[in-house]
Amino acid sequence: VGVIGLGYVGLPLALAMHEAGFDVIGVDVDAATVDALGDGHSTVEDVPDARLVEALEQGFRVMAAYDALVAADAVSICVPTPLRKSGQPDLSFVVAAADALAGVVTAQTTVILESTVYPGATEEVVGARLSAEGWTVGEDLHVAFSPERIDPGNTQYGPTEIPKIVGGVTPVCGDRAVAVYEQVFETIVQVGSAAEAELVKLLENTFRAVNIGLVNELAQVAHALEVDIWSVIDAAATKPFGFMPFRPGPGLGGHCIPIDPVFLAWKANEQGIETRFIDLADVVNREMPAYVVARVAQVLNADGIALADAAVSIIGVAYKPDVSDVREAAAIDIIQELERWQASICYHDPHVPTLAVGERTYASVPLAAALDGVDCAVIVTDHTAIDVTEVVEAAPRVFDTRNATAGLEAAHITRL
Repeated sequence: VGVIGLGYVGLPLALAMHEAGFDVIGVDVDAATVDALGDGHSTVEDVPDARLVEALEQGFRVMAAYDALVAADAVSICVPTPLRKSGQPDLSFVVAAADALAGVVTAQTTVILESTVYPGATEEVVGARLSAEGWTVGEDLHVAFSPERIDPGNTQYGPTEIPKIVGGVTPVCGDRAVAVYEQVFETIVQVGSAAEAELVKLLENTFRAVNIGLVNELAQVAHALEVDIWSVIDAAATKPFGFMPFRPGPGLGGHCIPIDPVFLAWKANEQGIETRFIDLADVVNREMPAYVVARVAQVLNADGIALADAAVSIIGVAYKPDVSDVREAAAIDIIQELERWQASICYHDPHVPTLAVGERTYASVPLAAALDGVDCAVIVTDHTAIDVTEVVEAAPRVFDTRNATAGLEAAHITRL
């Protein structure tokens, strides 16, 4: 089997398939990634070097060329699908992978797309490009979609323990994909089509984005009413049915939740359907970094300090705790907003040594240095390795966007 794209989705998948007994070829067009992996240096935080080295010693191969995939019985495509600046889905990486694969694929190969796409894209993009070589999907070749559900940093559910959704362009395509993945994943959930499988992934993350948008809006309402939103959520969560707790934060981050609802909205709008819930949630969530900075300004103003004259320390910049991923991280938008107000800024993050914000690159400083002489420390990402008690004791003002200071009572703590 082959795996195209050896990032945070593709590399764990390739190793899981190797460990399931497949002869695995990993392909990535980035030469630096191929070189690092070939030397036994993992480029994915959740994959230790030792696991990679063991796989390499047992025959796992990593390369930049597609040629070796001519021997593959099945190929999984795990490449990025970002948004263009216009807000439209960018499937250029999927297109490039499908075009390259079309030149080497052989009869009866099963091709499974894992990259997040809009409903219909597996057939329209991957299937169409493979068909252009004279193959008939469902007869000569088999094409399916199986959305990645990896949760970086999650130690409770590994990639193969999360139920695997599979949907084929045709029923036979789906069966072929199941035949491959049932040897790797503990549970397979086969749905009626590739489009259904595509919509499953978008529904999962749109559900989260909309509910996060709701609770972010309620956090602003609660602040205006002088009510503790965190206490309200915890109390509501005691109801054993009909309520699922979502918690507010400084904004969405990562590749999935901020991006996937836009894929769905774009496809729906193309069909002439308005997506008012999705659009409004997106607006609320994208406004949260500016709201955080406005609240920080209020905290400083209460003590007669203008934001333009303040030293502000950002505590944690990754998009979620205990990972190094900064894609779409709220901290980037918060820093940009602070820059706009001409505040003096530094950050501390044990997982992120440097952070590019626009044309400027910041470097993480030790926690003690980040708190030395600071006017306000803003907790944006509550990494386990960060000593929140030290933050509270050293900073004269703390603005907590994650309720990381729960249980610590001090007059200079302000929570979102």
